[in-house]
Amino acid sequence: MNGKNVALLLIGFQNDYFSKDGILNGSFEDANAIDPLLKNTQSLIRTVIDAGGMVVETPINFTADYSELDEPIGILKVIKDKKAFIRDEYGSQSVPMVKEFAGEIGSLPGKRGMSCFSNTELDKALKARGVTHLMIAGAFTSLCIDSAGREALDLGYKVIMLSDCTIGRTLFEHKYYLDEIMPLYSLVLDSEQIKVELAA
Repeated sequence: MNGKNVALLLIGFQNDYFSKDGILNGSFEDANAIDPLLKNTQSLIRTVIDAGGMVVETPINFTADYSELDEPIGILKVIKDKKAFIRDEYGSQSVPMVKEFAGEIGSLPGKRGMSCFSNTELDKALKARGVTHLMIAGAFTSLCIDSAGREALDLGYKVIMLSDCTIGRTLFEHKYYLDEIMPLYSLVLDSEQIKVELAA
């Protein structure tokens, strides 16, 4: 793994999840984990960019009437019921930490469900850059993060889950997926281990 063949994928780094006044901010059992996660991710973004790697976000957003969703269930129903991630409104905007890297981070909107590869140009963009190793950060560990990782594997990428740059709805969920599920198809590393790898 080196800077030229690696990409960092940012999932869900939007105000409705991570800002204190975000509509879905209360979705995380461990609210104290949010600030360290943002700091770890911010530091890793800088490292990846400086190493010549790619950083891309795949924001989720909807029209005000949620016409993109057909009888949603689960988390998508919650999003619709609470009126979260409405396009061009505060909640759908990237968190300030991501905005700090404006011009250095690619943005590929279009995500409508669990997988950020669906309805976006993500795979095309990664392959155009020669990316072979895909690191994944964001929320939720058991949903969008896991979905992205599995699909990335099927598309031929070497997948790296970032243990200190991801978050689950509950502490149990987060730990269980990192310990028991994700090692079946990916490497599970923390941001400091990645920095060492990219510096080698």
